[in-house]
Amino acid sequence: MKGILGRKLGMTQVFTVDGKLIPVTVIEVEPNVVLQKKTKENDGYEAVQLGYEDVKASRAAKAAVGHCEKANTAPKHYIREFKADELYGLEVGAEVKADIFAAGDIVDVTGTSKGKGYNGVIVRNNGHMGPKSHGGSKNVRHVGSLATTGRNNGRIEKNTPMPGQEGGFTTTNQNLTVIKVNAEEGYILIKGNVPGPRKGLVEIKTTVKPVKSVPAVELVSYAPAAEEGE
Repeated sequence: MKGILGRKLGMTQVFTVDGKLIPVTVIEVEPNVVLQKKTKENDGYEAVQLGYEDVKASRAAKAAVGHCEKANTAPKHYIREFKADELYGLEVGAEVKADIFAAGDIVDVTGTSKGKGYNGVIVRNNGHMGPKSHGGSKNVRHVGSLATTGRNNGRIEKNTPMPGQEGGFTTTNQNLTVIKVNAEEGYILIKGNVPGPRKGLVEIKTTVKPVKSVPAVELVSYAPAAEEGE
């Protein structure tokens, strides 16, 4: 499994040479640094630990500073682990850039969804409202019947739609296609939306689904054409 950390910048759209519009999410991907390689002998499993975004040593714990010094790098703001299938050949201190992925790769993107506070069952669970006619039911935006799954002694089942906190949870969007990769400018374009707000941290990983890649699309280039004789 390949993986890298980045920040969601927002959404835009690109066009293919045959005129198709593709909505894409722009993810800023600065070089990640390999901080540690977990082994079965020492840790009981194999994984690669990546660090993202430098932090001043004066603002980091001494343990974090010492841990990152082993990789000859500054302390990192974010540290995540990825399965060591395809990254295990990297050495501690090596950089992982956006070109670890290529156009056409299928990825899963994990992030923290936008927090929307406390919401009722209508908004949070897309529930139906009750009748609003005169003299009708007063149960317009309430939960409705709860313990009605047979003889259960009034026990409320798990996952019953109820009011509560909406958003702010770790979530993953699967089966997203990489449209373009630019390692020099440090960004990846991924088709569709990914979890989280702008500037939110995201993890891009090889998908767990069986299809790992599709043919890459050719995008319209807006680079100025070179004049004859140059």
